[in-house]
Amino acid sequence: MRQAYDVETVRAAEQALMARVPEGALMQRAAAGLAAACAYALGAGAPAGPGPGVYAARVVVLTGSGDNGGDALYAGARLARRGAAVTAVLLAPQKAHPGGLAALRAAGGRAVTPDDVDAVALVHRADLVLDGIVGIGGKGGLRPEAAPLAETAHASRAVVVAVDLPSGVDADTGEVRGAAVRADLTVTFGTYKPGLLVDPAAGHAGAVRLIDIGLGPYLEGTPPAMEALQHADVAALLPSPGAESDKYRRGVIGVVAGSERYPGAAVLAVAGALRAGAGAVRYVGPGAAAVLARFPETLVSAGPPRKAGRVQAWVVGPGLGDGPEARRSVEDVLASDVPVLVDADGLRLLDPSVVRARTAGTVLTPHAGEAAALLGVAREEVEAARLDHVRRLADAFGATALLKGSTTLVASPEPGVPVRANPTGTSWLATAGSGDVLSGITGSLLAAGLAPADAASVGAYLHGLAARIAAGPVGAPIAAHDVADALPDAWRGIRS
Repeated sequence: MRQAYDVETVRAAEQALMARVPEGALMQRAAAGLAAACAYALGAGAPAGPGPGVYAARVVVLTGSGDNGGDALYAGARLARRGAAVTAVLLAPQKAHPGGLAALRAAGGRAVTPDDVDAVALVHRADLVLDGIVGIGGKGGLRPEAAPLAETAHASRAVVVAVDLPSGVDADTGEVRGAAVRADLTVTFGTYKPGLLVDPAAGHAGAVRLIDIGLGPYLEGTPPAMEALQHADVAALLPSPGAESDKYRRGVIGVVAGSERYPGAAVLAVAGALRAGAGAVRYVGPGAAAVLARFPETLVSAGPPRKAGRVQAWVVGPGLGDGPEARRSVEDVLASDVPVLVDADGLRLLDPSVVRARTAGTVLTPHAGEAAALLGVAREEVEAARLDHVRRLADAFGATALLKGSTTLVASPEPGVPVRANPTGTSWLATAGSGDVLSGITGSLLAAGLAPADAASVGAYLHGLAARIAAGPVGAPIAAHDVADALPDAWRGIRS
């Protein structure tokens, strides 16, 4: 499990650790890990391919004030001792870390200011640019003097390495409120920060490498702000049939989806449910003929949902439309005493008071536009502050909220529970019908007995991993049914 802590918690843990180690030891640990990561990036591990190696490499350190700049300067000194030509551009000369600056000069590096040299040209010619401009406490975008350097670094051939997190992004929220560094690699210390797990900030981080500096014992007992499941976590949650299993023990899911205009939504939701391990699927809606043609094992019903037969969870909404019949179906499903997932058209028909009054779990799965409509805000606001809005959704409806997008987030309505960021997926997943498959997957996991937040998290993980498998190692266009078809391979990969 990857866990991310907010800045206040990280600062407190650092202070507790620094009280027990020699002065400067923590910074030296960080600098050593950072320099090693830079050396790797300059060699065969460079994101753009084999690099020049450390010896004679042109390294530019963009240095601000405080400890973040100190980490960068000490790392630059280590690279200079290995033969790199290191130049530090001091963006706050009077506030540069004195120990780091002395170490760099002693190692043969040089320090300049933007007034001394053409810093933009210097960055343009670099093999590696080390971003030590702003630390984890920074708010807002880069200052005007730093923004052109960040832009040049991104446009150049240099490997851009961010110290702890890219300068200009918000560590706690993942928001980017102005110009910010776009890194190929972010080397973060002690623990992940929320901004490294959620877009838009995560899109600026590139690959992320965590350096252990000893904070672990000082974070124990404090709930993280965010977390991200990994294969082992998902494997522990995946349901597995036993010798005595039957379809009800495996989970029977009811699907209310599709319409005369969108029968394919029903087919895709049922595909997700069946491929994600449902013991049986009961389908209610006008897409029965299309569903049976593709999946003859489906149990179809003319409705209403309450008369369809026994189920252990419902999925309602994909392709449903917004007419009177659709509204009655949503109301009928929400009146049940089993977990319910509401997606797509069903979201427009929700009454928050009805959702909050339910005793069984509810999962809402909007994309940014649907979330904006539910909260009464602009879509751009949701996309700019995804973490804040997924929490608001969960709180407003008293339900688990799965906010789909470039970073899919899952928030529980329970206080103090970390938001989960999904680490799988691919941009090829942005295709019509993929959300319908996700609904079926997650609904199947609800029917199997997973708690709402676990079902949503595991569903998103499987969905993203299946899309990666379908798209292939170099990436290729995929359709929603390809994602459903790849689910068994994703499941096996996690289990193995």
